[in-house]
Amino acid sequence: MSSLKAKIESILFISNRPLIIKKLVELTKSDTEKVKTALDELIMEYNQKESGIEIAKIGPKVQMITASDNAKFVRDFIKDETTGDLTKPQLEALTIVAYRGPITKAELEQIRGVNCSLILRNLMIRGLVEEKNDKQKMSITYNITFDFLKFLGITQQSDLPDFEKLSSNKTMEKVLEQRKTESEEEK
Repeated sequence: MSSLKAKIESILFISNRPLIIKKLVELTKSDTEKVKTALDELIMEYNQKESGIEIAKIGPKVQMITASDNAKFVRDFIKDETTGDLTKPQLEALTIVAYRGPITKAELEQIRGVNCSLILRNLMIRGLVEEKNDKQKMSITYNITFDFLKFLGITQQSDLPDFEKLSSNKTMEKVLEQRKTESEEEK
């Protein structure tokens, strides 16, 4: 079984935003003092070794970040990632979000048939997609941004070509059913 410190490390690694200690306590199902102690040990370990990653702490918030020594290197990499052409998988995911948004990550992955975490992160970095906590669905949903609309020269999502047809549930149900049939035939 994973130690508390390893659990916290994993959560910090996958999180794309700062987490408060209270959230770490809730996620690890541990008590506050044990989480604080494990977190202090992690901070000391990461911030003393020559690593590309550090753990930053501001008040009750903590986040795994790139080591300051590598800031320029990482900035250059992100610039390349955010200014280059979109890949085919990114375009597919962006199209699905544009026509079906707001959409959960699970719904997007069901449509595409693959994990979309990295793709969504890159689309958010580019400012084309944003996430929002949907209280009705009790999960995070993704939708296009105003920058996306501006880039296309339109003022609303419904101005996308064939929006009514492509955003309807009937069309998507056909696509999903076809995918299901194809995957069953491959077995």
